Amino acid sequence: MHIKYFCPIWGSDNIDFGSFLEKVRKEGYDGVEMSLPEDAMKKRKILDQLKNSDLQLIAQHWETLASDYKLHKTEYRRRLINLTGSEALFINSQTGKDYFSQEQNEGLIRIAEEIGKDYGIRIIHETHRGKFSFAPHITAGYLKDLPELRLGLDISHWCNVAESWLDDQPEALELALSRTDHIHARVGFPEGPQIPNPRAPEWSEALERHRDWWCEVINKRTNEGRKEFTITPEFGPYPYMTHMPFSREPVADQWDLNVFMMKYLRSQLS
Repeated sequence: MHIKYFCPIWGSDNIDFGSFLEKVRKEGYDGVEMSLPEDAMKKRKILDQLKNSDLQLIAQHWETLASDYKLHKTEYRRRLINLTGSEALFINSQTGKDYFSQEQNEGLIRIAEEIGKDYGIRIIHETHRGKFSFAPHITAGYLKDLPELRLGLDISHWCNVAESWLDDQPEALELALSRTDHIHARVGFPEGPQIPNPRAPEWSEALERHRDWWCEVINKRTNEGRKEFTITPEFGPYPYMTHMPFSREPVADQWDLNVFMMKYLRSQLS
């Protein structure tokens, strides 16, 4: 199994894009995971810069936030179509709302399936708080209803939502791992979606639990004959990153944490 590592633009979107790509290449990432602007010229410039930097793209959708379902559905379709034609490996979509009905959320998932077929691109759906996939026991219902549904697994959210290490939901967890095509390697814990620092010994249990879940995913895809897999280390900036009171200084450097996670996973999953 060849694992490719992608750098999130999240947390680096305030610096010059060309400088960001230079840093990405220097650290040895295979590509970038990011959304794309709807302005055609701006999008073309980004795609050209990625190509010239010899970096691959995972297209990311997260911006559809409308609470009205009809408006949400229209915007969701438009934003996904905007990400097609980008030569991305696939689209990783934060889909729906936790307060939409299952029927409504499944309508959005079917829109993604339709767009994927029409435009020849794979679209998977990220497990995320606030979306249809906010908890393992809820996501299981969608996975059972929709056999083609595939996940981008960010299991840190589920630890937070369930306020546990998910030991009491083995069937839902197993189903999710069996349908995972991409991993966001952030480490959460029962009281939050991001530990302060994965290098700290007091967070070793959290890191090891997440590593074991990720290893299980890799083993499953390997046994199915998959030759390639993708991981995005995704420790985020404030408010995911803990800040010190009063000084508001971050307790760790976000960029360094993601580079550490990439190197750690290369040693653990190779």
